[in-house]
Amino acid sequence: MGIIFKQSFKNTLIIYLGFLIGGINTLVLYTRFLKDEYYGLVTYVLSASNLIMPIIAFGIHFTIIKFFSAYTSKKEQDKFLSSVVLLPLLIAIPIGYFWDYFHNWIMSYVLKSGSEENLIIENYTIYIYIIAVSCAYYEVFYSWAKVQMQSVFGNVLKELYNRVAVMVLLFAVYFQIITKQEFIMYLSIAYILRTLLMMLYAFYLYIPKFSFSLPHNFKEVFRYSLYIILAGSAGAIILDIDKVMIPGKDGFETAAYYAVAVFIGSFIEAPSRAMGQILQPLTSKSINEDNTKETENLYKKSSINLLLIGGLFFVLVNCNVSELFRLLPNKNYAGGILVVLLISSAKLFLMLLGNNGAIINNSKLYRIALPVNLGMAISVYFLNTYFYNDLEMGTTGLALATFITVVVFNGFKLWFVKEKFQMTPFTNKTFSMILIILIMFLGFYFWNFSTPEFYFLKFPIHPIVNIALKSILIVALYLFVVIKLKISVQINSLVSRYVK
Repeated sequence: MGIIFKQSFKNTLIIYLGFLIGGINTLVLYTRFLKDEYYGLVTYVLSASNLIMPIIAFGIHFTIIKFFSAYTSKKEQDKFLSSVVLLPLLIAIPIGYFWDYFHNWIMSYVLKSGSEENLIIENYTIYIYIIAVSCAYYEVFYSWAKVQMQSVFGNVLKELYNRVAVMVLLFAVYFQIITKQEFIMYLSIAYILRTLLMMLYAFYLYIPKFSFSLPHNFKEVFRYSLYIILAGSAGAIILDIDKVMIPGKDGFETAAYYAVAVFIGSFIEAPSRAMGQILQPLTSKSINEDNTKETENLYKKSSINLLLIGGLFFVLVNCNVSELFRLLPNKNYAGGILVVLLISSAKLFLMLLGNNGAIINNSKLYRIALPVNLGMAISVYFLNTYFYNDLEMGTTGLALATFITVVVFNGFKLWFVKEKFQMTPFTNKTFSMILIILIMFLGFYFWNFSTPEFYFLKFPIHPIVNIALKSILIVALYLFVVIKLKISVQINSLVSRYVK
């Protein structure tokens, strides 16, 4: 786990710095500089692009990770990369050619709510396509770097670059350098530049000798890509379909309120994203080498470490959520407290499973990902419709649909890996860790510090003080307990280097 911890530590710092900047953007700048309606519009454009990005990517970002390490010669690796790098264009070009039809469909959907304010999307649908293509090729070249065991630079571009770009553009709006209407256009340009930077870095790490020759197993590669494109598309639906559904019923402002709650709830997944950048290629390598012992070792260690770190941020987020919402200028955001709990619980469950998904996607049984992810997509769509439209549960219903879907279908994946590979992510410390998280959550959830109210330029400072004081207590007690009980060998080893 040495290389994992070295790069995961760097990636975690990058991701949390990105989340810090993203938090400032979400809780302070978006809500004050761009306002709810245009913030909701940005949320819609980005979520819609996330829905079609996996289709455009053609699954190539997963295909590179699965197959690259299986080739033993540079010649075969070069044939492989040459043959897959242009495949996304087979999807991107036809979608772009028929974009007018997609534009008309989007307009008919968002106007179902009867809100004329939703007409603001009319001039922005093309940016859905531009951002989707840019993100698709970014992921392709990021995977190119990952198989060279270099994930940090790509992670900087993925987690930090976007949020810094957003912050700069939001200040540009505030100082009237650009207009609110131009914000999305400049954001799209930032995505294009990010892709170009990732491409140059990927070529710096490894330049193949491009040829028109196909690798010997191209049919298998192509078949895998088809499975993964469908599975990946279905998986994306779970993450973004709810944000896309909201404007058709309640308008873009509600999409903004929900986006803030989802962002806060998703904060805990940063360690998983950091560790996943390097775990994916290492899992693929161990499976390609038929090293079952190493695969199981990665499975168990990733689970307990992600649960430990994710558990700390689960407690921090949910025990400070009411104070976080006090930072926002509009009280409508505060209705998302239960949304935060449901989303963060779903994320914590996924972290408990470690690299479960990477094991399935990189094994010979990867085909099971398609029916599972399709089932998740269908489930979340109908549960969203039922809870949100039929039962009128509001955005809490959307979060509940996501939670149920994630737990049920990923519970099946847990069972599948146990049955087919005879391994689980659990150790004798797993139950202890779950109990610690539960006790800490219940112990700190129902009270907050109450410092006197004071403001700086009309911005509330007292909630930040309350959060800081409570967080210090939580972190100190949490770390003391997990280190004393020796929950994670890796964490204790890391602490012993600096604390004698």
